[in-house]
This record gives sequence, structure tokens and C-alpha cells, in this order.
Amino acid sequence: MRYRNLGSSDLRVSVIGIGAINFANEERITDIAESGRIINHALDLGINFIDTADAYGHGQSEVHVGEALRGRRDQAIIATKFKLSNFRDGDPWPGATVRQRIINSVDRSLAKLQTDHIDLYQIHHPEPLIAHDEILEPLNELVMQGKVRYIGESNYSAWRHAQANAVAERHGWAPFVSVQGYYNLLRRHVELEVLPFCTANNVGFIPYRPLADGWLSGKYSADAEQASTTRPRAVALQAQQRRREVLTELTAFAAERGRSMLDLAFAWLLAHPAVGSVIAGVSNVAQTEANAAASGWEMTRVERDAIDAIVAWDGTSEEVEEPGGHSMKPVR
Repeated sequence: MRYRNLGSSDLRVSVIGIGAINFANEERITDIAESGRIINHALDLGINFIDTADAYGHGQSEVHVGEALRGRRDQAIIATKFKLSNFRDGDPWPGATVRQRIINSVDRSLAKLQTDHIDLYQIHHPEPLIAHDEILEPLNELVMQGKVRYIGESNYSAWRHAQANAVAERHGWAPFVSVQGYYNLLRRHVELEVLPFCTANNVGFIPYRPLADGWLSGKYSADAEQASTTRPRAVALQAQQRRREVLTELTAFAAERGRSMLDLAFAWLLAHPAVGSVIAGVSNVAQTEANAAASGWEMTRVERDAIDAIVAWDGTSEEVEEPGGHSMKPVR
């Protein structure tokens, strides 16, 4: 396993991480013991970066992660996320201020994770109606208290991240050291602004959905007219003839180098200098092993450019900027 510093932080993360979105998911893994087996096997393979959120698994993903890491907490770098709005299971703190929500969220996550600190604490979605200082001041306090080592964001545009860090610098507060963004071979929007910003400013980028909901995992045949999955995005990709042609070309490119489609999907992401760790949800030990093995392909710039030519993007399609919901305005 290879390791990289995440942006300007001293968090030395494995280039392949575990996305804990499947843990405590009623359609994926409900058995906490199974989550534990996967996480502990990942640690044995050298995977030390685990990303979860207080919204995953109706709030129970963090419980699964915390239980799995009992006795091995020092071997893991834990990242989790909090929300200020769009609560799937209802607002847990009606009438609470932004500050109260952040303090309540971190204390709840610390308890579920069975730890005294979170390595990377991330805001889950942008909140356009809330001033940056209202979010950053309490987060800075958490860093000063030692409850959080570093802070990051998810789904911000480059200009929003730059604004936030300018506010942090003006006040002498902890800045966002990372971005978690939607990025894979077929979803290239962050290449317009976010990735150049990260590269220029030493901000770590963490791609999520690296396998396009499994469509780039090697499980799907490019010859099939319909994907054998209930995942809407994978079904939509399989329905497009051009996407199937691309999959055929990419699969052949990987095979010529003795690699799988999954290897290619991860290695292409890791070939970008801003990428710190690629996180993917896993449902079993075998998937964990396959993901870890992908770290062995250190793709060259020439190879990445050749792949870019196969999957060239014209800059169109939905959600060019800031995916995700953010509609509720918390009480200040």
C-alpha cells in the first residue's frame, strides 16, 4: 500500500480508503460484526483511511466503525462528516444555532466512534445561506480543543473553498485542508475549477463514487443492453451506446497492461497530483482486497493522457457545480 499526505496536513493516508456508506445500510451491511471483519481486514492490508458520516446508515455507520476499531484506533485515520441541513431522518435539534449544531454533531460522532478525536471533520454539503465565519469559528474551537485534528469540506466549488479559507486566514483559524468531491472517469466536472485550485494551493482532494456506482468495477459487460443492477446511475450509463463503447476501449487498455477495469479506474484518479486517497464503499472482504490491489498501478502521465483521449468530456451535463442538497436555513 502507498501513502500520501492529505494536502497540507500531516495526515498520512493510504491511497485507497474505505468509504463506510455501506455499513449499517439496510440494503448492504446490517451486521456490525461483518463491518468489523471488513475494516480489520482493510487495516491488515495497509488501508488506514476510513471515511464515514453521521448521516450514513441512519446514524449507525459511525457506530460500526467505532466498534471495529476498538483496540486498533491508533492504526486508523478517521474522517467523518456533519450536516447543518437536509436531515434524512428529521432535524435532531430543532431551533438550534449553527454553533450548537456543530458542537452537538461532533460530540455525538465522538461517542459513536468511541474516540477522543476525529482526524478529519468535514462539512457534508455547502450552506450558501450561512456565512463562512459562523461555520469556521466553532470548527476552529474544536481543533483548539483537540476534538478534531483537521477540517475539510465536501462538494464545495473552488471559489467557495477559497472564500472560506480567506476568512480562516483573516481570523487565524484552522483552514479547510481537503475537498471531498464527486469524481470518476465519467464524471469530470471538478477538473474545471476544483482540481486546479487544489493543486495550486496544496489542498487534498478525496474522490467519491470512483467506480461510477459500480459501472467501472468490471462487473458489467459493455455488450449488454441493460446493466444487471438497480442503481439508477449504472442503468443510465449502460443505456448509452457511447458509454458502452468507452467501457470496451478502457477494458482493452487495462487488459493490455495486465490490469482490470477496477485497477484502471482507481489508478487514473491517483495519477492526479491533488488526489490524496480514493474512497469506495465495500460490501465484503473480496472487494476490499481488489480495491487495495489497485494501489499497485502507478499510472504514468502518458497512460493517463491516453485514457483521457478515450473518455474526453465536452463540459456539459447536469450539476457542473456543487452537487448535493442544501435547502434548510438553521436558526442562528
